[in-house]
Amino acid sequence: MKITDVEIYTVFCYRTNWVFVKILTDEGISGVGEATLEYKEQAVAGAIEHLKQYLIGQDPTRIELHYHHMYRDAYWRGGPVLMSALSAVEACLWDINGKALQVPVHRLLGGKYHEKVKVYANGWFAGASSPEQFACAAQRAVKRGFKGLKWDPFGKAYMSISNEELEKALACIDAVRSAVGPDVDLFIEGHGRFNVPSAIRIAREIEPFKPVWFEEPIPPDNLDAMAQVKMKSNVAIAGGERLYSRHAFREALEKRALDFVQPDVSHAGGLLECRKIASMAESYYIPFAPHNPSGPIANATTLQLAACTPNFFYLEIMETDVTWRQQITDEQLVFEDGYMHIPDRPGLGIELNTEEARKHPYMPKELRHYNGALTDIRPPETLPYF
Repeated sequence: MKITDVEIYTVFCYRTNWVFVKILTDEGISGVGEATLEYKEQAVAGAIEHLKQYLIGQDPTRIELHYHHMYRDAYWRGGPVLMSALSAVEACLWDINGKALQVPVHRLLGGKYHEKVKVYANGWFAGASSPEQFACAAQRAVKRGFKGLKWDPFGKAYMSISNEELEKALACIDAVRSAVGPDVDLFIEGHGRFNVPSAIRIAREIEPFKPVWFEEPIPPDNLDAMAQVKMKSNVAIAGGERLYSRHAFREALEKRALDFVQPDVSHAGGLLECRKIASMAESYYIPFAPHNPSGPIANATTLQLAACTPNFFYLEIMETDVTWRQQITDEQLVFEDGYMHIPDRPGLGIELNTEEARKHPYMPKELRHYNGALTDIRPPETLPYF
């Protein structure tokens, strides 16, 4: 079997643009992957074009060899653009291998440890601005069956936070906790926005609400500073969506900087790299809870990873999505009582409808985190997709 082509599809989805990759072979078996990299979609598409030059004519079954060569020969190793491109290509190769053998990818990585995984919702708060609106949205999401809710309540704050901004955030968290009760898990997102003293102060203030974690309280660039926050926080610290490859996670684990590791299968090097990161974390007794707010192919890939990862803790997923999500793939998700079941279709278990993908071309979007538009992540006509 030989690779004959690599296709890229950039699909507008309101919050950002999904970046999908499809690798074709001379035996008619194709594989799909996702390289969605918010606000850098054109850069990652260009990086995939570079990888294409290497891939054409290669045997798609030699995944480790190709991963090593593409990583090595990039020379400028790591970073979000190269690693996202490499992640999508790697997922495509696993998909091809699973389809060729007529088994799900998790069978190739050790088989099922989990039949299903617990799910927490992101995006449930779309359009909310007041504590009361957040509370109503939270109740609606819990009624759908979600066991946990994640959101960023910190408005436009950056590095430091005023008393007024902090009180507003605490009022929002209090309203949500009061609305959903003590048995729903809350996850507080920081988006890497605070300095060390502000992060420590916030961690102490949110502790009474018993969140599962405080995610990315400071920027990801300094793991010693993250460890300093973790040391002084009674709330667990999560992070890793902006760490790329097992080498960065080795440092995070050695420095005791994180209580939960959150690599993204679309950014950290793909399925096998994330499986290696999970194994490293397992040796430190650290739970694995991957970042997963992107599109349907990233979610399908993450579910295959979840199946064979003993220390998998929680699956992140968007509560609703654009109306065309269900048209661009044949995604089939089974969500029951707060858990997502692991599919058993061959490969990643999902196919891309390229004709539908072309109907929603790239549109530029800007970062929302510091302009007061954090909850503007869905258009009015969103739909549940599972």
